[in-house]
Amino acid sequence: MKYSMKRQFAFLFIILITGTILLCLLLNSTLLGTYYLNKKQNALVSAYHSINEASSAGDIATEEYDIELKKICEKYDIQVLVADGKSEIVKYSMNDPQVVLRQLFDNIFLGVDEERLLQNTASYKMRLVRDNKTQTEYIEMWGMLDNAYLFILRSAMEGIRESVSISNHFLAYVGVCAILVSVLLAVWLSNRVTKPILKLAEISERMKHLDFEAKYTGEDKTEIAILGNNINELSEALEETISELKTANNELLKDIERKDRVDERRREFLSNVSHELKTPLALIQGYAEGLKEGINDDAESREFYCDVIMDEAAKMNAMVKNLLTLNQLEAGNEIVSMERFDVTTLVMNHIAASDILLKQKEISVRMEDYGPIYVWGDEFRTEEVFMNYFSNAINHAQGEKIIDVKILEIQDRVRVSVFNTGTPIPQESVAHLWEKFYKVDKARTREYGGSGIGLSIVKAIMESMNQKYGVINYDNGVEFWFELDPAQPHEI
Repeated sequence: MKYSMKRQFAFLFIILITGTILLCLLLNSTLLGTYYLNKKQNALVSAYHSINEASSAGDIATEEYDIELKKICEKYDIQVLVADGKSEIVKYSMNDPQVVLRQLFDNIFLGVDEERLLQNTASYKMRLVRDNKTQTEYIEMWGMLDNAYLFILRSAMEGIRESVSISNHFLAYVGVCAILVSVLLAVWLSNRVTKPILKLAEISERMKHLDFEAKYTGEDKTEIAILGNNINELSEALEETISELKTANNELLKDIERKDRVDERRREFLSNVSHELKTPLALIQGYAEGLKEGINDDAESREFYCDVIMDEAAKMNAMVKNLLTLNQLEAGNEIVSMERFDVTTLVMNHIAASDILLKQKEISVRMEDYGPIYVWGDEFRTEEVFMNYFSNAINHAQGEKIIDVKILEIQDRVRVSVFNTGTPIPQESVAHLWEKFYKVDKARTREYGGSGIGLSIVKAIMESMNQKYGVINYDNGVEFWFELDPAQPHEI
């Protein structure tokens, strides 16, 4: 990704670490000397107070104070010289005390440029001075103790500069190591931070294609987790809303055509019903009259007459139910509920329910092991369409007696097809298959109790969902198919 947050995060983290180290180097180079000088001044003042207290108490000549003074000198790198009123040296910690003593007298009696003093009090003065012989720069403090002793304290400044140099070099080495570590840390942190964000991006991409199966499953309590939970709720709300919109849109499309077709279908319905009921009613009437007139007195004949009457009545009942279902679909009285469901499960469940009938008729069903395939449609009506196709396949399977069921993706559509081996449908009959009460082989249709309404119901259901359907003839059989909108167009 050109504008990857991972890269931006890592880059900003590295810049921040590098900038911090460079700032430390800059501050160390410019301010450490001043800071160190102030600390030296404080150390000299502390040493002065210690010497002043010891001299006032008369402890300055004791061995215990010698040890204390030595600790102070070593700790702060200070040279000390104390002289009494007779110019006799009382204490010193340098190799050339006489030279330092002369420097003390020069400072007191000859005076110095007070404008260049670091500190100037009634008890002591402090300044920076360079040794003419060694060219070493010192911070120097001199004055008079409370007991009238003279003193001078000195500390070399070369240690300050050396310390700054060492500190800068060390900080530079540490900085390089810190930058390398920060690069690795930045990569790790950026992956950790951006991984859930990329997951959310993936979920939103799938939602864009109307795939609402993806859910955010992070268990952390961060803001990203809150966003993920909100996206999950949004996904559920969108799925429900799209389902409602598809249902409403489907109803709207049907309403546009409903008005002009109601009267025509009513007339067609009455005409077809009267025609189809004529034959079974005539049979029922004829056999009933025969029973009444006692044409055959034996029990076996009477039972046969009753069986015919009951069979024809059952066929009439089934036909009336189918006609009522068909009429409701065509009239648009039933709302088609568009929902998202797994068509593979629907097909497999119906095939499993027909297992006994398939074994009785010695029919083999072939179907690949499809995974879940989600579609949009009315699940109950879709099952009725497949049931009609599968029932026809069972009733017309001949020859090898094989039924082949397929669920395929064809041009962003999900096609369900049912093929059965047997005699192809005559070409002149193909265009009339979907008409009410049309029968290709009337004798065979009547044999298994068909009314010629099943495919009309298929036609009405598929048109109510605004979907395509059809039939294909093969040399060894017939394939019926229907299509639905995929709910996961990129993952079928």
